[in-house]
Amino acid sequence: MLRDITIGQYYPADSVLHRMDPRVKFIGTLAYIISLFLFHSWGYVLGTVFLVSMIVLSKVPFKFMVRGLKSIVVLLMITLVFNILFTPGEAVVTIWKIHITKEGLILAARMGIRLIFLIIGASIMTLTTTPNQLTDGLESLLGPLKKIHVPVHEVAMMMSIALRFIPILLEETDKIMKAQMARGADFESGNLIQKVKNMIPLLVPLFISAFRRANDLALAMEARCYHGGDGRTQMKPLRYQKRDYAAYAVLAVYFGISILCAVFGF
Repeated sequence: MLRDITIGQYYPADSVLHRMDPRVKFIGTLAYIISLFLFHSWGYVLGTVFLVSMIVLSKVPFKFMVRGLKSIVVLLMITLVFNILFTPGEAVVTIWKIHITKEGLILAARMGIRLIFLIIGASIMTLTTTPNQLTDGLESLLGPLKKIHVPVHEVAMMMSIALRFIPILLEETDKIMKAQMARGADFESGNLIQKVKNMIPLLVPLFISAFRRANDLALAMEARCYHGGDGRTQMKPLRYQKRDYAAYAVLAVYFGISILCAVFGF
């Protein structure tokens, strides 16, 4: 299960999306997420076509992207069940006091599609963008907030470090689990309370390892005279290319059609 989490991981490849400016990918991901909540019915076809096109252009294996959905299966099932059972409307199936309504099924389908597309869409951005590019792109987009004394560089740096630590901590968790299982630990059997208790031998060394890595990172940054973003420059400053302007044009057309779908109820 831990190896199925793809958020925060980078998949190296030679594709158009990999070479694209990170600011375009940030704005594109945000526009795509917003568009998912504008659609009502046939608009999801447009969202599907757009998402499939991005997957093809990214050259990231589809199996690798779908693997990241395994980590949200429980959340997805809870969302579907709650929408099906607790949405009032025209009853389709009645079992005792439980009513499954037509409106509940439609709403559950919408929420399921939105959640799946949202995860895959966000994964495309992280899989095709290195942590350094994400940091630079986010800092550039939030640049106007510096005028109201928002520590933009520090915020971007924290997000970059968090993304870097995700695969590291997952790998560390996997190693600790295997070591504990080799010593007789059981993380699967028992009820919910027992499973929580069984996680203690895993969580304690994991937290110790995380604090140790954070302390080593802080010492390394201090040794390199890091004192925040004031006066710092970038070795590779971000510059828009022709492909980035073309991507903005495609995004504008897609988002415009999405708004029309929302206006006309598609």
